[in-house]
Amino acid sequence: TAVVQDGPVSQATLQTDRIRLIPLSDEHLELEVELDADPEVMRYLTGDGRTRAQVEKAHALRLETARAVPGLGFWVGFVGDEFVGWWLLQPAGWGEDTLVPGEAELGYRLLRRQWGKGLATEGAREILRHGFEDLGLERVFALTMTVNERSRATMSAAGLQFVRTFHEDDDDREGSEHGAVEYAVTREEWERQTAPRPPTRL
Repeated sequence: TAVVQDGPVSQATLQTDRIRLIPLSDEHLELEVELDADPEVMRYLTGDGRTRAQVEKAHALRLETARAVPGLGFWVGFVGDEFVGWWLLQPAGWGEDTLVPGEAELGYRLLRRQWGKGLATEGAREILRHGFEDLGLERVFALTMTVNERSRATMSAAGLQFVRTFHEDDDDREGSEHGAVEYAVTREEWERQTAPRPPTRL
């Protein structure tokens, strides 16, 4: 979990056992195009793959996210030299009227061929560690559609707990009738989860 300051934005480069997480930059655009073009990857997000123009627009917004609050933003993940996906820690309230201090939203998106390897959870745990330990966040939450069981499993495995189910009026994606869910973890809960356990006496 070495942390090294890197790049023009105030994000750190992070390292897990397998994944190097590098702050998103313009050089990663082609990787984003590949990722977002897959309809299965985007199934519970937009309902279909994105065009190059749509990804270019999203890329610009992703870079802006890193400038809103120091330390937060998008990270591109590599195992060795192989791109696997990206992870996000964005300010709570981003894109709305006001930001919520001390809170951030966790997100992740992996190439389909990288599913089922535990990478989403591994990266998410490091992003949570970074948010609480290095950036001093108080709460991190994540959102997904109720029917997105794979993403919900990742949230639980990373240490987030179910908070609520909610419905959005303008959501017409497949499965939207079941609503969306929020999972979250506070700094206090995370510290309890990650605290060293005393040795068992025999």
